[in-house]
Amino acid sequence: MIAALAGGVGGAKLARGLTHLLGGEVSVIVNTGDDFDHFDLRICPDIDTVTYTLAGRANPETGWGQAGESWNFMDQMAALGGEDWFKLGDRDLALHVLRTRLLRQGMRLTEVTQRIAASFGISAALLPMTDDALHTKVRSADGLLDFQEYFVRRRCEVAVQGVVFAGADTARATPEAMAALDRAEAIIICPSNPYLSIDPILAIADLRRRLTGKRVPRVAVSPIIGGQAVKGPAAKMMRELGHTVSSLGVAHKYQGLADALVIDTADAALQPDIEALGLRVMVTNTLMRSAEDSAALAASVLDFAHSLRR
Repeated sequence: MIAALAGGVGGAKLARGLTHLLGGEVSVIVNTGDDFDHFDLRICPDIDTVTYTLAGRANPETGWGQAGESWNFMDQMAALGGEDWFKLGDRDLALHVLRTRLLRQGMRLTEVTQRIAASFGISAALLPMTDDALHTKVRSADGLLDFQEYFVRRRCEVAVQGVVFAGADTARATPEAMAALDRAEAIIICPSNPYLSIDPILAIADLRRRLTGKRVPRVAVSPIIGGQAVKGPAAKMMRELGHTVSSLGVAHKYQGLADALVIDTADAALQPDIEALGLRVMVTNTLMRSAEDSAALAASVLDFAHSLRR
């Protein structure tokens, strides 16, 4: 049994590879700090990205939403003078309507997510990190911004001065997420944005304690390749927060949380410096352009985790 922490495109791609190899033996604990209400509908961007990716329906061009999407709803909304800064495709909209309806009927987000995943034929367990409210906010010169205001409306253009997880002091990890960590023979921190996808998960105190207390291999995969993020604002955020934009900077970030770090061949020269921090290192191709790349990286990560148990 493997537990993976994920959010966003990079995390979803590695989760796809892990699921391809292990099927139902994978539990993916997904960030919910990005979740918000829009048009009175509950939107869960990271959960949906992981769902669509594992189902083979992700839009490869945008990195979000479903492939083959249509936009009649948004076109009509714009024509009526409504908000159109956050795009919801017609197929995507159906999922949000169903999720919102089930939540209002009293189902937990975890139960709703599992029901939707089953409808897509996904064998892995998709587990929201919490069923409680926890909202990622970005501190900037313009004040505290809701995550989607920063990420979508402002396109990450404002400088980040810090990140706040509102509600983290009261949010509890779900029993399913805690059980997944308890059963895990290895824990994989996927190549997701450390600040916006992984930190919200670790902001939940009981989940962080469980992770740090586990005596199984904990392997992180760097989302930085050659000083650049593959997708998203991770590199920009690292620079603005005063951190080194490299896999070495990622190693400092995960020191004490992970036993080992997987880095790309482009960063092989950093291996000695990372190992000096007390982390084991594996160098391999970490760029996932295809499902085959995801499976190959997942196989390498699993082999590496297995070697750490010996």
